[in-house]
Amino acid sequence: MRRATLLALLALLAAGCGSRAKGKATVWVTRDRGSVVALDARVPAGLTAMQGLERVAKVSTRYGGRYVRTVNGVSEHGRSSWFYYVNGYLADRSASEYRLRPGDVEWWDFRSWADPAQDPVVVGAFPEPFVHGYDGHRRAAVVLSADEALGRRLARLVHGRLASRAPAGANVLAVVPGVRPRFSGHAPLDPGAPVRFELDRAFAERLLADPSLAAHRYEVP
Repeated sequence: MRRATLLALLALLAAGCGSRAKGKATVWVTRDRGSVVALDARVPAGLTAMQGLERVAKVSTRYGGRYVRTVNGVSEHGRSSWFYYVNGYLADRSASEYRLRPGDVEWWDFRSWADPAQDPVVVGAFPEPFVHGYDGHRRAAVVLSADEALGRRLARLVHGRLASRAPAGANVLAVVPGVRPRFSGHAPLDPGAPVRFELDRAFAERLLADPSLAAHRYEVP
């Protein structure tokens, strides 16, 4: 075998090995803003989001495989379509272009819409995006709590730290007396933008007992 051919082959093998990611990602398929859960599965990290979906569901696409039209027989119609989130963020690219990292939550939801960009960040993948961020980029996670013991427990949940104030650009989990639990993003609400989760002590204790309390939901229950 010629030296140039051998070097090219070795380069391809090295590139292939580098594209593999150890670990698993999660794929959810739901309907109507998460009110109906059709699928909850694990796939290897390193796949594209499209490949991950195709591993666990029957999918039809448009535009050269870049756009999902049908999942398990449920097809877009009128103002109802398939939208996908990664770690709580409405994705900013085709599923064929997003590479799943270990721990990512890939969430497909079939819903009606008025604006395709509505609901740009949702709580249903909590404790994401605190733990894994978006597209491999994770922001610092901080907890604000006057109760130090409670705050440290919450900090472990989100893989962050208890702080007296939030640094700029951090994802924030804040215990606020009397507040109705709410999860929101900071403008501009692009994927990966900082998020803030405010909750009172009672809801914080419930969340610590069951971190999946808000799973598959667009809003805090």
